[in-house]
Amino acid sequence: MPSTAIVWFRRDLRLADHPALDRARRDHDHVIPVFIDDTAAEGDWARGAASRWWLHHSLCELDERLRDRGSRLVLARGDSLEALRRIRNASGAEAVYWNRVYEPLLVERDRKVKHALRNDGLTVESCNGSLLFQPWQLLKSDGSPYRVFTPFWKQMQKHWTPPLASPEPCRLAASKRWPASLELDGLALLPQLDWADGFKDRWAPGELGGKRQLHRFVEQTVADYDRQRDFPGTAGTSRLSPHLHFGEVSPVQVARALDEAGELPAGKGRWSFLREIAWREFSAHLLFHYPYLADKPLNPSFNDFPWRKAQDYADDLRAWRMGRTGIPMVDAGMRELWATGWMHNRVRMVVASFLTKNLLIPWQEGARWFWDTLVDADLANNTQGWQWTAGCGADAAPYFRVFNPVLQGEKFDPDGRYVRRWCPELASRKGRRIHQPIAPQEAEKFDYPVSGVDLKRSRERALEAWQKIRT
Repeated sequence: MPSTAIVWFRRDLRLADHPALDRARRDHDHVIPVFIDDTAAEGDWARGAASRWWLHHSLCELDERLRDRGSRLVLARGDSLEALRRIRNASGAEAVYWNRVYEPLLVERDRKVKHALRNDGLTVESCNGSLLFQPWQLLKSDGSPYRVFTPFWKQMQKHWTPPLASPEPCRLAASKRWPASLELDGLALLPQLDWADGFKDRWAPGELGGKRQLHRFVEQTVADYDRQRDFPGTAGTSRLSPHLHFGEVSPVQVARALDEAGELPAGKGRWSFLREIAWREFSAHLLFHYPYLADKPLNPSFNDFPWRKAQDYADDLRAWRMGRTGIPMVDAGMRELWATGWMHNRVRMVVASFLTKNLLIPWQEGARWFWDTLVDADLANNTQGWQWTAGCGADAAPYFRVFNPVLQGEKFDPDGRYVRRWCPELASRKGRRIHQPIAPQEAEKFDYPVSGVDLKRSRERALEAWQKIRT
């Protein structure tokens, strides 16, 4: 007698290299693809506005691709267990499969859902579809998790074996009893005010866009990645981060594409990018083993760090968010973020260092803003990046390392191309002067804010604060 399985899509919005979908197709006659918008399960870390914009367009493409194969995407909203039971009752499905996610609240949610559905008599299995190694696979010899990247990276290399390719299906046998579905607009993912209008000119959400971007990166960019990735004025990065976060491209596909590209010049670009994939794995590893990290520092001494009070830094935080600090490299990065939903990684470190060390504003404020405005907002990566820059996380930059945004601009944007693009009011400044804060008498000429931050004195203040928690 024909059997039916539900495949619960989450952050694996693709058809190729999809272990849960492969399992359902192998063991069952019919497949019901399902996506559930379960915002309550994410707690304080429900998707930000930019991520919701991306998700809308990715779900739209996934549904179109499923329909091309004789199927469609069933959309639901609300409690995941209730939705899955409702779909199971309507369809007569006998099994549910999904690919794992690793955020603490969602791990607990999935454990409860799996237990309840098994008690209902269903076959329920979860698969690994988002990491090269699951967080419990790579541990130190004493069984404890890694807190330093380099030995973690060495373990990854030691145990890595390229998996077999899993192509997307040409057809999917549709269910005989099709459950009701919400319309995509019923999920209300798009902003009511279209502040994201500029996103569509820069991004192509969905599996096809992810595949094109991966191909473009391997063909045109990866050979020089190790030399060009730090320069925000050039197209030297992969731009794959949102595709990886939403699972439109998997890290397995990335690793395979790099292997198939063969030996690139000196192999440095390829190797450098593989380290970035490993850093993504390391971030997931940390959040899984230390589930408090999204809100609290890994280094407990930073619980007593003398950050400024919220009422004292409100104006500075607002200026930082708006890209109106008067520090050109910082403002360029924050404006790029608002306009595109993305920021170059080198600039992310610069703006984060400025917020936490020059302004002495808690790293959690920056992490929250990035969470709402980045299309690639990923809880593990975002948390790890902010804790690293603030000096309170695993393998963190030493707290006394304070990025000077002027020197960073001069070094990594030497011709000022990046700053001129995002701070056009400064375009007439010559050479590296574009990275210098303007003098008060120049404010009217440039229509640009005079910085109220003394970079040298604020650095000294940060170091003094660090000494307090050291002692």
